[in-house]
Amino acid sequence: MGAYIIRRLLLMIPTLFGIMAVSFAITQFAPGGPVEQALANLSGQNVALSERVTGGGGDGTASPGPTSRGGYRGSEGLPPELVERIEKQFGFDKPPLERFFSMIWNYLRFDFGESYYRDISVIDLIKEKMPVSISLGLWMTLIAYGVSIPLGIAKARRDGSRFDVWTSSLIIIGYAVPGFLVAIALIVLFAGGSFWSVFPLRGLTSSGFHFFPWWRQLLDYAWHLVLPITAMGLGAFATATLLTKNSFLDEIGKQYVVTARAKGLSERQVLYGHVFRNAMMLIIAGFPGAFIGAFFGGSLLIETIFSLDGLGLLGFESIANRDYPVVFATLYIFSLLGLVIGLISDLAYMWVDPRLDFESRDA
Repeated sequence: MGAYIIRRLLLMIPTLFGIMAVSFAITQFAPGGPVEQALANLSGQNVALSERVTGGGGDGTASPGPTSRGGYRGSEGLPPELVERIEKQFGFDKPPLERFFSMIWNYLRFDFGESYYRDISVIDLIKEKMPVSISLGLWMTLIAYGVSIPLGIAKARRDGSRFDVWTSSLIIIGYAVPGFLVAIALIVLFAGGSFWSVFPLRGLTSSGFHFFPWWRQLLDYAWHLVLPITAMGLGAFATATLLTKNSFLDEIGKQYVVTARAKGLSERQVLYGHVFRNAMMLIIAGFPGAFIGAFFGGSLLIETIFSLDGLGLLGFESIANRDYPVVFATLYIFSLLGLVIGLISDLAYMWVDPRLDFESRDA
């Protein structure tokens, strides 16, 4: 097992390098980079931006477009010295390969530089936004799995019954409806849109939250989470429920279950003493992907609709504004975390079923 873990950890290095290299290469061809945006604003007599971009220095993370000052759109009529200062500000006065390897070296030391457009370091910016995304991703995943696993087991035991049919219909409908439409409907119904004003419309806490007693803080926090978690959870709820049901049905039809029943074991003993452990392996395998998807990728529209300033909204705004230090830092952190959680998932496989031998599988 130790050798397997070491191999997986070593494999993360070329994987991360490949992800960052491909992403960096793509940005070289993306139009409208930071330098071009700055030049366009300067050409448009944006005095405030002119004062900002002509001072300070960048971290040299990445840049699309050419590095010669004559090739930038919007540079016509501007002094060459000003263009050079803008290039240096954003770190674009260096060749692409030098910028890339400098970025990788800094990221290995978890030095992510500063945002181009915000007066804050990238790591502090991510820390500032992370609590919102953690709240949404963690609670959505836990609640979805907490409901889906018992429901999936019940559906497997009653396969083909009326209960199975109507719950499957609800699940399919919930899966088919986009989360943002559910969010809008919830706002219209329960957040003062047109009917009832039961839940808050924005944020994760009320004003004066820090002055509340602890029990009221918990209630206020849960009260704010109800609508966004409901809107986010329908897709994951449907997937986890059907995965649980199908996994249990597959195990129930195997020979060892027939043997266990022939020995006189009760249905509960067969289900939870034999089937449960084997069936749960697929659920465990799907958990990291579900969590990563909810944590990092599935909350953009929900964060926007409910005015939640989390990582999803930060990533979208950074891409739109070509804030490459933030874009590449979040990509690096998310990719690294995804690889680590994938390894944890494999180790959880072994914990659930000690018969698995990763060493012999890789031999």
